[in-house]
Amino acid sequence: MSRVQRRFFYIGLAIATTLLVGTVGFIVVAGYPPFDAFYMTLITMTTVGYAEIHPLTQAGRIFNSFLIIFGVTTIFIAVGAMTQTIIEMELGDAIGKRRNKRMIEKLKDHYIVCGYGRVGLGAAGELQRAGAPFVVVDIRPERVDLALQAGLMAVAADSTRDETLRSVGIERARGLVAALATDADNLFVLLTAKGLNPHIYVAARAGEEGAEEKMRRAGADAVFAPYSITGHRLAQALLRPHVVQFLDFTTNDIGIDAGIEQMRVSETSAMVSKSMREMQLGRDIGVIVLAIRKGDGRMQFNPPADTAVHGGDYLIVMGKHENLRTLEGLLAGSGSAGR
Repeated sequence: MSRVQRRFFYIGLAIATTLLVGTVGFIVVAGYPPFDAFYMTLITMTTVGYAEIHPLTQAGRIFNSFLIIFGVTTIFIAVGAMTQTIIEMELGDAIGKRRNKRMIEKLKDHYIVCGYGRVGLGAAGELQRAGAPFVVVDIRPERVDLALQAGLMAVAADSTRDETLRSVGIERARGLVAALATDADNLFVLLTAKGLNPHIYVAARAGEEGAEEKMRRAGADAVFAPYSITGHRLAQALLRPHVVQFLDFTTNDIGIDAGIEQMRVSETSAMVSKSMREMQLGRDIGVIVLAIRKGDGRMQFNPPADTAVHGGDYLIVMGKHENLRTLEGLLAGSGSAGR
């Protein structure tokens, strides 16, 4: 039952209860016939001002005095509640948009999802599961309504326009997902975003053959071709099913308490200059280091035990979520690992 439905239910219940109590009271106290008792209660509550149907005794007038107080109060409250509900229904959309705008204006280091189709929906779902702040932008109002109903921040506007991206804080954003319907629109969003914020990380969707290379030349940090990736995974599922199952375990939310994360080594961390052997991450924390992305961009897979980490490196690690959070704190400089 929605909030509006509950409100009308309680209003109806209060009015019905008052009518029932008044009707029974006039029958018992004043000796009215049932219908006359109901009619007398109704005209008393609504302050119509008709005369008494039958003469009232002193006890009947005392009862009627209390009924006037409670009955009229109930009617006034009911009218006020219904008026408030109508106003909220009329202005609720405007109030919600204003609140949504204020929340977007406060965002910082957030992500922008341009397009809320199948690809954008998946990207928004993953960001939501990760607890990352983000806002959805789509030109179709019905899609924006779906995002708002899901509890997301969303704006109905053209993602390719400068003023739209500025309104969702492109200058303060950390990353952007270009998931519009056509490659031309995604390329336009990419160029606009990089022009307004050269440091923003842009992940773009490419549909047509050849679009991936163009987007990379235009400055996209990551480009994904859904059809090509899907075909690759389908073939992998046939040729290497156990590998695909392992990747699903580590990249999808399938209910297991494990995942793969990238974690930056802070310059102030106690881990700086230590080797894999010295850190003993598997023994002391329970995580596996799959690779190290060095500060110069090199990716070192399955690093040997004598490999040292430095500030600015990224560790690609796998383990339980609680263990990953522990390691994140150590790499950020909030503690040190045991040996």
